[in-house]
Amino acid sequence: MSVHISHDSINSNSTNFNAEESIAKAHEAIESLSSILGDLPSPLSSDNPAASLLHNTELAAKISSHLRQPNSGAGNNPLCRWLYDTFQSSDPNLQLVVLRFLPIISGIYLSRAISRKPLAGFEAVLLALYAHETTSRAGQAITVTIPCLSRSSIYHESKVSTNSNASGLNIAVLSPSLEPHGTVRATKRARIVGVALELYFTKISLMPIGSKIDFCEFCMNWAGHKDDKEQSSSSEMRNENESVVKGGRNVSIIEGEERRGRIPLPWELLQPILRVLGHCLVGPNNSEELTQAALAASRCLYERALHEVNPRAILAVESLLKLAKVAMDSTDKTDPTEIYEDNIITL
Repeated sequence: MSVHISHDSINSNSTNFNAEESIAKAHEAIESLSSILGDLPSPLSSDNPAASLLHNTELAAKISSHLRQPNSGAGNNPLCRWLYDTFQSSDPNLQLVVLRFLPIISGIYLSRAISRKPLAGFEAVLLALYAHETTSRAGQAITVTIPCLSRSSIYHESKVSTNSNASGLNIAVLSPSLEPHGTVRATKRARIVGVALELYFTKISLMPIGSKIDFCEFCMNWAGHKDDKEQSSSSEMRNENESVVKGGRNVSIIEGEERRGRIPLPWELLQPILRVLGHCLVGPNNSEELTQAALAASRCLYERALHEVNPRAILAVESLLKLAKVAMDSTDKTDPTEIYEDNIITL
């Protein structure tokens, strides 16, 4: 499978599908998928096949199992080809199906990339998502305007005289402008996956709970989390691992890192990760299972940030944990925008 992406050909925002076309495309996708996975669950033949593809737990487990196979990310992998073609269909409903499996794709890809295995299949899917965002943003960065306390608002009256010449807004860049990429280089890997996760975040309210739990579990792996069994055996295996060296590279240690999934976490990757975790922690209608999974993932990332003495990461993850604690402990349903006479303070 070629991983080159034509950036001019991807612009789903300008393509409109009626209901009949969308259903027809979904049925075509189901037929193609059945030739790869074999028998599929019968509910996929419903009047809304795209929704069945997105929410069917039995199908999700089957696809997840195939994505976790040792050769799943190869360039000739038929499931990666299906995911790539399905996203390139430009049907928004089918694109959601591909995004549903982004946590598994990015999780396995980033964990295996450190061993320099050929992963052209995964990279093709990730580049398709990246190219979609590149075209959608039209060269513009994603920014947010930060409130300035030196200017009066409906909540307060400022006593500081503002200079008429200093009327510029405080603007923070959430995601810089994107440059096209036709291949995934090691130096751009985190940025490309991070942008794919930013796209996932924009659709996260439409994602099934299982997809979000998959993401939380991979976050724990990325942070280098080890369970009790791994911790007890790590000291016994250390001497043996360190003794196996080939070509100047420690093969056993690399395989161990892939198994645990610990990866570099630069800010361009950590920032979208924390956005997704933020939704999983305090988003509306979240299940208890999802909240606990996100809390465990956040704690693992916090331990990783402390271990690496990364001030930026420490502040971000600690703020996320405090926000989650407030959300879980708070029983006050008072509207913060409502002003009561007893709360008026004379300055």
